[in-house]
This record gives sequence, C-alpha cells and structure tokens, in this order.
Amino acid sequence: MKIIVATRNKGKVDEFQAMLGRLGYEVESLLDYETAPETDETGSTFEENAELKSREAAAYFGHSVLSDDSGLEVDALNGAPGVYSARFAGEDKSDEANNALLLEKLADVPAEQRTARFVCALSLAKPSGETLTVRGTMEGTIGFELKGANGFGYDPLFIIPSLNQTAAELTKTEKAAISHRGQALQKLEQALTTFLGA
Repeated sequence: MKIIVATRNKGKVDEFQAMLGRLGYEVESLLDYETAPETDETGSTFEENAELKSREAAAYFGHSVLSDDSGLEVDALNGAPGVYSARFAGEDKSDEANNALLLEKLADVPAEQRTARFVCALSLAKPSGETLTVRGTMEGTIGFELKGANGFGYDPLFIIPSLNQTAAELTKTEKAAISHRGQALQKLEQALTTFLGA
C-alpha cells in the first residue's frame, strides 16, 4: 500500500521511509512529483499546518497523504521558533542560519534555562478530507555549540539529557526510537489500518 508524504525535505522523507517501510508501506513524497503544489503554512499551530498540507495534497493526488509540521519550542524564547522553525532566520530556510540565530538569541541564557522540545504533528488525510492527526514530543536542552553530523535542522544543538548526546550524534535508528516524529508515528501506527480501512 502506498502513502504519499507531503514534503520535499529529504531528511524527513528518509525518516518516513525508514519508519513506514518497516510497516510494509511504499512511501513517495513531493520529491517524486515536481509539479505538485506546496501548501502555504498559515496555521498558528503545528496541528493546523499539518492538516492544511495533508488535506490539500490528498485532494490534489486523490490518494491518502501524510504530512507533518514539526519544529522546536524553546522555553527561554517563549516557545519560539515554534511553527516558524524552518524559516526562523528567513524564507530561504537555511539550517546553518537558523542554528546561528538560535545560538545568538540564547547567548546569555545559562544551561539550566535552555530547556526545549521538538514537536511533531502528523496528519493523515483521505481524498474525502477526513483526517487523523497526532502529536509527538521529545524533551531536551539547547547546547552551546553544534555537535554531530547526523540528522538535520536543529539536531546538532538539541541535547537529549538522558544520553548526553545531541540528536545529530545519534544513528537514524537510535533517533527514530525516541524522536518526536517517532513518537507521533507510533501513535499514528496504532490507528493507521483502521483509518485507512486496510
């Protein structure tokens, strides 16, 4: 059975392929459909944005579509960058610029006040517009320097306290087991077959 993932983010596509592939799903993404439209993320929450993207893409493809909206909430920044995580430092969506800006904004914040979490809202939509939406989170802290070469986005700055490693220092398998996207996908997995009628 095929699921289309409404993203052109290669890092996200790889994670979804690994997670959904083991459940027996064939995963395609917007990378496979160059002319498919991208939805404007006008929602004020991760859930609203995920649902906007999955509904619009499901209507376009006439097929079940999974989308996510995910990002970083930093307590010392009152939850920012939040839904603006990908474009924190500007519309060109540069991981390097986003991480540099985050470090700059937290320059005077001590370690014990650098608590944060990754949030992922997953929305699976049918062409009818019916959606199933779940949320996963991963708690951590923001480091003072980039560490690790795996992952993407804010992973090199996001420290998982129990492991004393950044998300970018983990293997894909290790990260998938505890990540916000992994948590959300586990919740989705429990309701997936019922929702899709498989």
